[in-house]
Amino acid sequence: MPSSLLCETVTGQAMAEIRAARDAAVADMVEVRLDGVADLSVAGALEGRRKPVVVTCRPQWEGGRFAGSEEERHRILAEAVSLGAEFVDVEWAALHAIHKPGFADIVESAPSRVIVSSHDFEGVPVDVEARARDMRGYGAAVIKLAVMPRALRDTLPLLPIARGGDAVVVGMGDAGVPTRLLAARFGSRWSYAGNGVAPGQIPAERMLSQFRFHEIGPATRIFGVVSSTAMHSFSPVMHNAAFAAAALDAVYVPLQTTEFGDFDEFATALGVEGVSVTIPFKGDALRAASAADDLTRQVGAANTLRKTPAGWEAANTDVAGFLAPLEQAFGRPLAGARASVIGGGGSARAVVVALLSRGARVRVHTRRREQAESVTGSLGADLGEWPIGDGWDLLVNCTPLGSPVMRDESPLPGGPFGGRLVYDLTYGAGESRLIREAREAGCQTLDGLSMLIAQAERQFEWWTGRPPLAGVMRNAIERSVQCT
Repeated sequence: MPSSLLCETVTGQAMAEIRAARDAAVADMVEVRLDGVADLSVAGALEGRRKPVVVTCRPQWEGGRFAGSEEERHRILAEAVSLGAEFVDVEWAALHAIHKPGFADIVESAPSRVIVSSHDFEGVPVDVEARARDMRGYGAAVIKLAVMPRALRDTLPLLPIARGGDAVVVGMGDAGVPTRLLAARFGSRWSYAGNGVAPGQIPAERMLSQFRFHEIGPATRIFGVVSSTAMHSFSPVMHNAAFAAAALDAVYVPLQTTEFGDFDEFATALGVEGVSVTIPFKGDALRAASAADDLTRQVGAANTLRKTPAGWEAANTDVAGFLAPLEQAFGRPLAGARASVIGGGGSARAVVVALLSRGARVRVHTRRREQAESVTGSLGADLGEWPIGDGWDLLVNCTPLGSPVMRDESPLPGGPFGGRLVYDLTYGAGESRLIREAREAGCQTLDGLSMLIAQAERQFEWWTGRPPLAGVMRNAIERSVQCT
């Protein structure tokens, strides 16, 4: 029996769609959304079901699609109760006098099969705990609180609410994704999955296969990726596959935030043990650490953290991860090679340190001169011109241009591509524009996927004390990229 159940939300414009989606659901339960269905039939939603069903008819005033009268909606939910639906969702606001008719009789008729729900699409109500107490006062078996956190820390008030054992707490949107994946750690009776019916929903198949939702319990170790674009990261694919192959009770989740301190507060509350750190927090990660090795301090940026009794310990696996595929692809020693590095952030610093350690002649290029100077001044590389000209053997892109959300953007549109090899640290479905144009110009090319895998393998070993099963990360990410 899993610590938390998974409820898959299905919707459609016709009952045939609803029934087909209901019967194809892979989760433990199915939420059948009857709002927005043209030929609505409560009996049709329930007949032939093979899994427990939650019947919901969400009105427009609560973020749903039902445009009929409250009297009609009351009839629909009352019929669902009378026909034996395992659960019926009744909005908390519908239990108040401002919405007629009152729905309290539905709760009273079958309290063990009613969910009293509240949805706030604007934020987290300041009175959220008082709201939960009032919702419990109606005597329903389950209360559901769905809120819209703007930061990871905004989900923390949900923790004491869920500890009652009768609650489902959901953070909607990107910042709320951990509440869905870590329902067992938050204490939720179940979590909701689906194809974007609500903000931040994740398909049930992905929650079960990639994140191993049913295996997450109160003692599961939590790891993740911290970034302003964490929801686009492929890192959960790799690390969760490696945890599964090693039979470790651990999960790796996206932790999207705009502020490193927000992540730190959330991590302390949830007991996060380790994280990958990427744009734009690598400098923040090193500053937050109580310990770091000499290489990480030399780079001045950390891409990996692990929790110790003394606080965060920082490491940088980007240096080794960058060199491993490059030295194989370059075809000759890097000593004396002319390397042009584009970018002035934490990844660029790691690349510069890596190339200098192999004797390359390194220049750093940025649009804003002061960005490049912040790297060259502390590491000993040369200041390069902008725009970049010819005169390089190796060109390395350390900017976000070319990443999954900017795949068709390039730091060097149109070239020039007169060198030997172009190494683009971004990765995603298909080629980035930089890689495509460099290949067409006759350059060797290398994208960031190999580096991502190499540095992730080192992160896994640093966290767990053992290397991942050979090839498991590469196989997982290659399957994922093919599916995007």
